[in-house]
Amino acid sequence: MKKTMLFALAALAPLALASAAIAAPENAMADAPIATADEPTLASAVVVQAKIAYRNRSESTAPVLDYGLDYFQRFEPLTVGDALKRVPSVSFLSDVLESDGVRLRGLDPAYTQILINGEKVPGSGSSSGSFGNGADQAFFVDRIPAELIDHIEIVRSSSANRSGDAVAGALNIVLRDALALDGGYVRVGALRFDDKRVREVIGAVWGGQVGPGRLLVGANVQGRRNPKEKLSLRYDEPGASLNNNEIQSDVRNGTDSSFNIAYDVPVGPGQLSVNGFYVHTDRYQNEDSIEYNDGVQTNAKLSTINDNDVDIQQDSYALNGKYKFPMAGGETSIKLGYATFQNDEYEFEYETEYLRDSTPFPDGDRFTGDRAKTRITDDEVTAKLEHKRELTAGTDLEFGVQYEGKRRDSRVSEVPRNRYNLPSANPPAYKPFEITSKARLEQTRVDPYVMLSGRSNGVKWEAGLRYETTDVTVQDFVINEKTEKDYSVLLPSASVRYNLTNADQVYASVARTVRRPSFQFLSPVTLEEELGDNDFRGDPTLEPEKAWGLDVGYERRMGRDGVFGVNLFYRDIKDLIEIYNTGAAGSANDPPDDVTWIYSARNTGDGKVYGIEFDLSTPLSFIGLDNTGVFLNYSYLDSEVSDEFGKRRFNSQAESVFNVGFIQDIPTFGAAFGMTYRKQGEAYSRVVGEEVTTTYGADLEAFIEKRIGKNMVVRLTGSNLLDADKKETFNKFTTITNQIDRSFDEYELEREKAGPVVQLTARMAF
Repeated sequence: MKKTMLFALAALAPLALASAAIAAPENAMADAPIATADEPTLASAVVVQAKIAYRNRSESTAPVLDYGLDYFQRFEPLTVGDALKRVPSVSFLSDVLESDGVRLRGLDPAYTQILINGEKVPGSGSSSGSFGNGADQAFFVDRIPAELIDHIEIVRSSSANRSGDAVAGALNIVLRDALALDGGYVRVGALRFDDKRVREVIGAVWGGQVGPGRLLVGANVQGRRNPKEKLSLRYDEPGASLNNNEIQSDVRNGTDSSFNIAYDVPVGPGQLSVNGFYVHTDRYQNEDSIEYNDGVQTNAKLSTINDNDVDIQQDSYALNGKYKFPMAGGETSIKLGYATFQNDEYEFEYETEYLRDSTPFPDGDRFTGDRAKTRITDDEVTAKLEHKRELTAGTDLEFGVQYEGKRRDSRVSEVPRNRYNLPSANPPAYKPFEITSKARLEQTRVDPYVMLSGRSNGVKWEAGLRYETTDVTVQDFVINEKTEKDYSVLLPSASVRYNLTNADQVYASVARTVRRPSFQFLSPVTLEEELGDNDFRGDPTLEPEKAWGLDVGYERRMGRDGVFGVNLFYRDIKDLIEIYNTGAAGSANDPPDDVTWIYSARNTGDGKVYGIEFDLSTPLSFIGLDNTGVFLNYSYLDSEVSDEFGKRRFNSQAESVFNVGFIQDIPTFGAAFGMTYRKQGEAYSRVVGEEVTTTYGADLEAFIEKRIGKNMVVRLTGSNLLDADKKETFNKFTTITNQIDRSFDEYELEREKAGPVVQLTARMAF
């Protein structure tokens, strides 16, 4: 049954009529006024921080951690992903110096809901090595320059008025709005990387009164670069002699350009807010590798030379409008939004194989060339109609309906493999591109909700119901197959917060959430060599995951600015979706040297996730150090799921995340300095045919700044000062029996390493 936006709005009509029928309280006979915004912050206060910033203590009933941009800014993060490295329970499985798919509580990025200004945005995990991230159900936060944000909220448990696809939690990235800033500033800087290359950073933001409303505009251009070295060692099994080694250089170079605008203006009895942003990413990934037999780096042992490059062009933009006005003794808001994401990639891989037989070069050797183009376009239309009113003194009613229409078009074009033996006086020309995968996936959601909330005698509470309906259509134009699936789920939620004292709070929250299958997981077409050398084929019959979650915590205010918190969480997940090996041979299968498989996704059963999270953010005023701030958070993360081989953790979940740091302000000299240290625990993944253990080295960042007058600051920052590395151990097998018996097909050790990045930045307010 296909639902439309008209149906979405019509679904609210009975609720709206019910609202009008509810008698308004005696003290609310007239329409309730719209709440006024706080005074805008002066630009000079944003640029020149007069004091150390700490975690904000959120007053929301549901458990929320709130971090303003000033909490991160002194370390000059380039992206939202860089900023999130300093908050509790956020881990990444990215390459060194990358922070793209957020793994809140260590779980796959598809378990984390990413919002911008409270709204979902399209995203893609199609970039190199990211397929398992759930792709279209996850948004890569390293696409958003940190300069755009006002604050970041970590929403640990769901509420009825938010989308329920947040099993691990939600990250709400709030951009600066027109009411946030008075004045402007410019930012100019340069970054020096370990390979001695220098990239630029330049941006400007301005906010002020324009006509009857307030306007904010901002623009930013940011050079990106990530040079690193990789080494792979391959053996028949642990303890055996070295078969071959692979030396690889991997350089990712690009530029992110962004623009954002917001305008707030009174219209009639209400307030109209319009905002939008645009981000363009131009990125080139250059990977070159050489393999040697027996690990002996001589021409006589040279076995393979590989050149693999990817040219990536990405565009993201969104436009949202909201009108809030008094109605029927309460407040009504209408929201409309449109967002799109387009990803274009051109990839080629050229490989020359030597030593394929006993004859000397070039007889018996071989060249293989592959070329591919990928285009993914996501479009999303959203509409919301919501109403909030006071029922009785201290009790509020909120209800509404939310609509989301999402469409993804994907197309992969490939040149037939160009393979020929050497020597070749006239190598064959490359043939034209052919479409090998073309699909359209459409998803329509209509989600009505109702929620009650109240406050009395130090207690705040909320309870609500959300009913999410989903229609999915998967159409594959290559195999000419169309699949339709619809399902619905009722999502109850409740939270309570109690003030033990003026400084101490306890809270508890319970909520049911859902994780929908990613579009890539639903597409039935076979994607060749999508997971390394392995193929992938989706399953359109996948069921969504459903989870019950519990969060219980305690917070204590420490003096004027400090806060300490501890949170315990538990998730009981049904119909778990995981990638698995079908056991069918892949397209690149060439035994005994190259054994490949077709992978797919399936509902593997049930699982549970649990852990404990600590965070501390406070000045050391209690020992007389008012100008010293310390920050510490630690998360212990665990889970359990069963597969063909027994129990294990959720695939690739980090065991822990630890952050500690300090900032020392020196008011007499108008200066400050600080450091942060981060360590992410080991992660393990197991599927049929392969087991991977991933460890990360520690990350150290530091800054020193000098304030010049009241309107300017110069800051020198350094990141990755410990030359962090990433190590992966691969255990590979050909059958389930071999995997149980530990009869290896191959044992591989891989390590990648990157050097420090130094950034010099100047900011000036005007």
